Amino acid sequence: MPHRSRLSTFVLDCQVDDLAPHIEFWSQALGRPVVSPDQDGDGRYAELERALGEPILLLQQVDHASRIHLDIESDDIDAEAERLEALGAKRIGFVKRWWVMEAPSGHRFCIVRPQREDFARHANTWD
Repeated sequence: MPHRSRLSTFVLDCQVDDLAPHIEFWSQALGRPVVSPDQDGDGRYAELERALGEPILLLQQVDHASRIHLDIESDDIDAEAERLEALGAKRIGFVKRWWVMEAPSGHRFCIVRPQREDFARHANTWD
């Protein structure tokens, strides 16, 4: 059964005690207003404004070292995980409602459900 996927989000993982000053830094550095300083109501996620069609830019408070990772949005996250495993990626774990994956290069990324309204129009279709 075919499924679809595409690049969704650039996630700035921030190993910090208080995300607020880092939201302000990245907002000012990139010239992007803050859309939501507390996206999930737990103080761990903040979203910056983006132009139509651009990937989401999300800040995430984490326990591991600060880094950036990508999210791939898909209408079937399990099928997308299988497709990427066939290319050499491996599943690290399932968190809340997404897969954490690792590319053959060692880079971590996530497979998430569709995040943007225009998902279907711009997604790749995979058999």
